[in-house]
Amino acid sequence: MAKAFVLINAETGSEKSVVEKVKSLKHVKEAYFVFGVYDVIALVEAPSIDDLRNTIHNAMRQVEGIRSTVTMVVIR
Repeated sequence: MAKAFVLINAETGSEKSVVEKVKSLKHVKEAYFVFGVYDVIALVEAPSIDDLRNTIHNAMRQVEGIRSTVTMVVIR
């Protein structure tokens, strides 16, 4: 099982919709609106690193309202 935390910067005012859209993506287990440098944090778990990459690179980056992401892949 591949796992990653994705830190998301959202367009101002779109944070709530970004959380809901991200939560609906395949392999996204959790997503939260947070305060700090980033606006949203998501936990993604997928059967393989390729599935993880596809979810983050192809699906998540297409979500309207996401300005940028930082991905931290869990290694242990």
